[in-house]
Amino acid sequence: MVRRTAARKRPVEYSILYTATLCLLAGGAVMVYSASSAESLLDGSGDPSFYLKRYVMFGAVGLLVLHAASRYGLAVLRAITPILLMASFVLTVAVMLPGMGVTVNGATRWLGAGPLQFQPSELLKVSLILYAAQVLAARPRATKTLEGLLKPLLLVVGAACLLLLKQPDMGTAMVICFAVGALLIATGTPPRHLALIAGVLVGLALIVALIEPYRRERLTSFLDPFSDAGDSGFQAVQALTAIGSGGFFGVGLGESVQKIFYLPEAHTDMILAIIGEELGLLGILGVVGLYGMIAYAGLRAAKLAQDLHSKLLAAGVTSLILCQATLNFFAVLGMAPLTGVPLPFLSYGSTNLIVLLGAMGLLLGVAGGAADERAGRPRLAAIRGGRDARERRPARAARAGAR
Repeated sequence: MVRRTAARKRPVEYSILYTATLCLLAGGAVMVYSASSAESLLDGSGDPSFYLKRYVMFGAVGLLVLHAASRYGLAVLRAITPILLMASFVLTVAVMLPGMGVTVNGATRWLGAGPLQFQPSELLKVSLILYAAQVLAARPRATKTLEGLLKPLLLVVGAACLLLLKQPDMGTAMVICFAVGALLIATGTPPRHLALIAGVLVGLALIVALIEPYRRERLTSFLDPFSDAGDSGFQAVQALTAIGSGGFFGVGLGESVQKIFYLPEAHTDMILAIIGEELGLLGILGVVGLYGMIAYAGLRAAKLAQDLHSKLLAAGVTSLILCQATLNFFAVLGMAPLTGVPLPFLSYGSTNLIVLLGAMGLLLGVAGGAADERAGRPRLAAIRGGRDARERRPARAARAGAR
């Protein structure tokens, strides 16, 4: 009985990831209600808990997907990854077809009608990470040459980013580029190749930002948001005002002033500003700590995974969550242009919440088998798993000979 209980005990990485995710979901429910209750009450619906109910409903669906993915996802992942990628591309293209896409705030990113809407770009970014992990695991030597990286990985990622820029959704394109870049670093891609790819991406990003007037406006408002605080810099100024008003301990839960007709998208992209206003610097540091737990446990699960595909999968999903969170943090704190990227597991957003919980389920599946360490398992070049088994064997043999 004792042996069976010990065998069923989850590794510590699994427990850390699961606990951090649940804490973020619980905090998200509280903060979504706090950030949206006044607006929901005053916009005509008369229900202050409208967004909270939807967040809880989508969170429950996401948790079901998480548990299913953690138990059965790894077994079928290799077979369904091409299907997911193809479906994501088809749905992303369908968004731009006349009569099919739903336009909100000048961006056409959704499919569906009424309260039930689906954002294909959220599925696309996860399926691209799964595809990248599968390709790099099957062709580990491809990272040593630019041609090996270009075909087929970077061509597919580039095509996806072009589709996203057409919507336009530059924020999701940036998250994909950063996450794939982190995956290339983990696989040991030569620094000269990484520098060349990064230089090309930065150049293209500047061209794209300067061509479109609204992107150029966002860039200039980021450099000096207070120069046009009533127009292009309004959202950035209100976010900074909210965080500055919170101080160290915050003004108190539910006591935010900025969320009432001052800060746009307070319960989605800007929820970190409300956390800073109501819970202060301590609240922001608490959020940083939870993402730090995911970073530690996710990368450790990648280090301890038994095969190269699982290692890359864990590293890719962890990087995706952290890159999205970092981009949101930088935008809200005024350290990067506003990109409309939600905060993982905290912001309100049906597709983002469900898809990322499904990705976390895959990461939990890898972490669940991380305790089974085997000698000679493949290791990532940038994530070392302690001394190699071959380094330990001579020491054991020497001790045996001394006896």
